[in-house]
Order: sequence, then structure tokens, then C-alpha cells
Amino acid sequence: MTYENTAEFASKMDEADPLKNHRKKFHIPQVNGVDSIYFCGNSLGLQPVTVRDSIEQELEDWKNLGVEGHFKGKNPWKDYHEFLTQQLAHVVGAKPIEVVAMNNLTVNLHLMMVSFYRPTPKRHKIIIEASAFPSDQYAVKSQILFHGFDPATSLVEVKIGDDVESYLDDSVALVLLGGVNYYTGQLFNIEKITKAGHAKGCIVGFDLAHAAGNALLKLHDWNVDFACWCSYKYLNGGPGCVAGCFVHEKFADDTSLPRFAGWWGHDKASRFKMGPDFKAIPGAEGWQLSNPSIFGMAPLKASLEIFYEAKIENLRKKSEQLTGYLEFLLHGKCEIMTPKNPAERGCQLSIRAKSKKVHEALTKAGVICDWREPDCIRVAPVPLYNTFTDVYLFAKIFTEASQ
Repeated sequence: MTYENTAEFASKMDEADPLKNHRKKFHIPQVNGVDSIYFCGNSLGLQPVTVRDSIEQELEDWKNLGVEGHFKGKNPWKDYHEFLTQQLAHVVGAKPIEVVAMNNLTVNLHLMMVSFYRPTPKRHKIIIEASAFPSDQYAVKSQILFHGFDPATSLVEVKIGDDVESYLDDSVALVLLGGVNYYTGQLFNIEKITKAGHAKGCIVGFDLAHAAGNALLKLHDWNVDFACWCSYKYLNGGPGCVAGCFVHEKFADDTSLPRFAGWWGHDKASRFKMGPDFKAIPGAEGWQLSNPSIFGMAPLKASLEIFYEAKIENLRKKSEQLTGYLEFLLHGKCEIMTPKNPAERGCQLSIRAKSKKVHEALTKAGVICDWREPDCIRVAPVPLYNTFTDVYLFAKIFTEASQ
């Protein structure tokens, strides 16, 4: 595509955008009485207009039915997580049996490592990226310590830009990378890494906090062992929303895997018989612990319906155009830390700023994005609700603020 640095070009692109009507399905925060340029969907996605009705439906059922809402509500609570399954599978490229909405991200990572990190004296290392999100580092180090190993020798950090494959050997038990690095915005080649890890006998999992709803994923076809993600960034589920988890179908009936069990992961046919012996539901649902928060899932249900309508393939196509336009407009005006190759990034561009004053000027001008120490401004034009005009105006404001 040939881009132009004009307001007219941006407006023409917006008018021709087949997804343009989806912006109306979200509440856009205002600054000084006008719509902000909201480029922070990589931190917290915007609220779908339908969220209020989605939550109020469950409030009404609670008010009118009490405990009977579990069985007689419009969306019976005992089955509520299942209403999200098909849409979640679509977003991450999975089969329905492989996904479940449950818990929060780090809880799910721990549950997955209970089952899939089985260190031995010979094979005990975990590979993560050097600038992994701190919560991932805390979780991984605590798992290593729990198993009696030392993070100094069992934790391997891949430097950004290095080939993960070069770190693989017979001492690696688990590869656990972010699908998209939260700081640089680099999208890892999940398919290639998974294949290389399996060739060395490793389990391969991913934290998809910045990839779910952003990148085009094919977790089943790529044979990823497990993955976890939060749902409040690109998936627009709201602050602290119920997270998601993927476990490949090949493990659906594997009773040899250790796990921390809870009654919501127990066989549905006998769950309410209250027996003492755990029998896992086949597939990802078998890793559930407690019955999930209905009010935590209701906003996600509303958002996923929009994703299912828009289709992730269409969103990815527009995302590449938006990010490509932003890169074009910023060329020669700043350093972009995110890879140039569209296949190696999602919505986010990480920009190296001269000082924090640039971010402060952006904020004052009505741009909502975030600052990460020491010198990074992360911006994420999201295809569901951002426009080419947003991108054009951001670049104009950024250029003026950087002078």
C-alpha cells in the first residue's frame, strides 16, 4: 500500500474501511470534550456499548431468581463460561475443547506449570524472554524454587533479537515466552518456536496477554502445548476480567498429568453428586477450579460477540495497515524499537522518546498512550475502534511534541 501524509488520505482510508462501523460499538473516552486518541488498548481495551446490558441482564436474574439463576436465568450461570467458548476458540485458532475462560492470567500460568513443568536433574531449565513481563518472571522463578532448583541455573533468558532455537538443548524442560513482548512489541514466531522446542523434547507454552485479539493465532494447528492470556487488553473484557487458557487437544484425556483440581473442573454429569474423587472434564475445562465470576465474564461475552462478527482475520488485515501507516508517518522522526516486519509485530509500536515530556505533551493534547521507563512510549492503534485519522493526528502531535 502507498501511504500519504495528509488528512485527506486518512479520511479516505476511514471511509473505505469495511470495519468502520465497529468503532460505534465502543465508548471512546473524551478529553476536553472531544474523543481522545485512544492508543492504550494494549493495556486496557475500551468498553463495548453492549457491556451495560450484558451485566444488567445478570443483575436482573440475580434479583428476580436468586440461586435459581444458575439454572433458570436467560444465560444459566452454571453454563456461563461455555457461552464464551466458540468465540475464544475463534480468537486464538483453537478447537472449542481446547479453550476455557477462567481465573486470572498468572493463576492460569501457575496451573499450567503444575501440569507441564516437570523438572528432572537433567532437564530442569525454563526459557523466557529477557524482558518478560515481571509477573511472568515472578511466577517462573517461584515454580523453579518450588521444585528445589535455583533460578540462577534453571532460568534462561533469551535476549530480544536472538533466535530462541539457539538456546534449546536437552536441559530445557519448558519454553514459556510472551507471544508479543510487552515492552518492544515484538511478535514471536510461535509456530517455528513450538516446532523447534518439540524437536528438543521440550514442552512449549505461551503467555498471550499481548497477542490474543491482536495477532492471528493458530494454536491448534501450530501444536502449542498450552497458552494463557488476560482478557482486558485487546479483548476488551474490562479491568481484572476473567482470563483465558488453551490446552492442546492431545492432552484432553491425559489423566497422567498432575494438576491442582477443583470442583468446576470435575465431570459435569456427576459434579453435583458431590463425590470425594476428582474426575476431570476432558479438555481445557478440566483445569477449572471454582465456578467463575458471572459479572467478570459478562463484559467479555459482549466483547467476544463483536470479535466473532468482525472476524480476527479482518481485524489483523486492518491492524497491519494502521501500524504500517503509523510507521510511515514517524519515519525519520524517532526510533521505533518494534520490528519493521509486519509478521513480527502486532498493533503496538514502541517508540523511543527524547524525554518523558513528550509523553506529557501527548497526554495534554488528548492522546491516551503509556510511558514505560526509561524512554519508551507504547502506542497501539486497535482495528476495532481506532481510525487512520487517529494515526494521522497522533503522528502530527508527536512530531510537534518532539521538537
